[in-house]
Amino acid sequence: MSLILTHHPIVWQLVIFTFICGYLSGSVPYGLLLGKMFGLGDIRKAGSGNIGATNVLRVGGKKLAILTLLLDGLKGAIPVLIAGRVHMDYAIVAAFGAFIGHLFPVWLRFKGGKGVAVALGISFALSWKVGLILCLIWLAVALVSKYSSLSALVAFGLSPIVAGLMTADIQIITVLFFIAVMVWAKHHGNIRRLLDGSESKINLKKASAP
Repeated sequence: MSLILTHHPIVWQLVIFTFICGYLSGSVPYGLLLGKMFGLGDIRKAGSGNIGATNVLRVGGKKLAILTLLLDGLKGAIPVLIAGRVHMDYAIVAAFGAFIGHLFPVWLRFKGGKGVAVALGISFALSWKVGLILCLIWLAVALVSKYSSLSALVAFGLSPIVAGLMTADIQIITVLFFIAVMVWAKHHGNIRRLLDGSESKINLKKASAP
């Protein structure tokens, strides 16, 4: 456990409480809720079927996608920042909780999103420099390729290396390595479509609903 929990003595009750709080924050499906609030219905039945900002962009337009992106990022960042005021160990636990909550929300029968926005929020909360670089990588790849999925795969594939270069903090590197593995796993369908050329592109300037 030395890679994750370094503080002694470890208060396991607080560890469990922190994880649950992070999970509950991460499990709020803002894309789905905003879609219903703004008359889009269940966005899982449109576009790619995902509850994240990219599908909201396709179905509901740029403004609603930006709002979804911000809220999904904040639901990862806020519990990490709050827990970090106690100790870095608890920030790490909250990060795991928030990310897992987004991927496997109890409210949606454990069928959540792919974790990109919440992972960016977590990255910013753990190290603003790492978060900023990951955002710039995502944006650069998106502008060149027009593939949101490829942008996420590249950004988080590089995230442990970026964390190692910018912080050399083994806890942050470990969290981002876990996030990178899960992001790639959740994008398995996108990877297939990228390889066979059928992946949908995004228009960052003007989103059109299908």
